[in-house]
This record gives sequence, structure tokens and C-alpha cells, in this order.
Amino acid sequence: MSAAPKERQPWPMKWIVLAILLMIVPYTFVTLHYRKPGPAFQPYEDMKNRANVVRLLAAGYQRIPLPARRPADGPSPQGGAAILPDAAGVPADLKSTLVEPPLLPAEIVRIHAAPGLDASAAYPIELTFLPPDDRHQLRGAELYVRGDRAVIVPTFEPAGDDLVTRGRETVVLLTIPAGALKPGRYMVTVAGERASRSWPLEVR
Repeated sequence: MSAAPKERQPWPMKWIVLAILLMIVPYTFVTLHYRKPGPAFQPYEDMKNRANVVRLLAAGYQRIPLPARRPADGPSPQGGAAILPDAAGVPADLKSTLVEPPLLPAEIVRIHAAPGLDASAAYPIELTFLPPDDRHQLRGAELYVRGDRAVIVPTFEPAGDDLVTRGRETVVLLTIPAGALKPGRYMVTVAGERASRSWPLEVR
């Protein structure tokens, strides 16, 4: 009668740890060395942005991203523009063009801007608003231009799981870059959830 087979002994733990390290170290090096810089690929966001670009171009809109920053301690932008109340939300033709309706400020409190500018100069706008809720913070804004209409739509991002925005009124400085608006007369609108604000602007 044949002898009973010997039971296989498990590998010593030190060899298992060594094997794991031999796999992790090269993988980590290759990942960090060859990974493309920038944010990770987000299929839904990328497809939505591409669809927005196509639809805006088809509708005759030009989209210009606007940076937002806290106003410096220096003087405010030149004022004087006649700020008028306007209908709430994004204008209907622009809203129907966008893939998703944007998250808007709850209220546009004040706008400080000049009534005119030279086409070769940047155009600062001091904006005071109420955020849509306590868990979103301003990221920037998008300027949509078609014909004599220029619509500014503030953009928001989550403040983070553990962060809550403090202080309801927020003051930011938006800047339309030089050359973005061709000479002519425009009606500029900043879109808000409960009400928007508009003013006439002459670009020379």
C-alpha cells in the first residue's frame, strides 16, 4: 500500500510579503513615472463638455471662461453702469442650448462695473451674490456671447464633504479678457436663480 501524500506546507509569511513588495514597487514607479499630468479622465464630464461646445457653436454662441478671485485691498473697478433687474435664470435660448441647466447664485446682490471700455482692455466686474447653498463655492464663470447679448453664468463646485461655506454674501472679481468683446453695444446679464441683473455696455 502506497504511503499517504505529504501535506503541503504553506509559504512562510516573509516570502508572501516579499512577493507583494516586488510587485507593488515596480507598479508604483511605472504609474507615477508615465502617468499623464492633470486631472483624471472623467468620461461623463468630458462628453458633456464636448456636447456643450458643439451645441453652442451650432446656436451661434461663443463661450469664454472667466476667472474669479477675491477683490484685492486696492480700489474697486470703475463703476457707473446702470444696473437693471432682469428675469430670473438663464435666458431661454441659451438654457435650451446647454446640456444641463447650470447651478446659479441664489441672488445677485450688487454689481459694480463700468458702462464702457476700450476693446483692447480687460473688463473687471465686482459681483456680490448669495451662493445657491452652504455646500457650494464659486469656481469661476462662463461668458456666453451672441450678437449684442453677453450672458455671464457663475459656475460652482462642491466645497468638500467636511467644508461648509461661511458667510452668505460673497464678493468676487470677474474679469472679461481683453479682446473678448468686439466694438459695439451689448446688454450684459449676470444670471441668478431668483433674479438676474443686466446693464448696457459700450465697447469702443
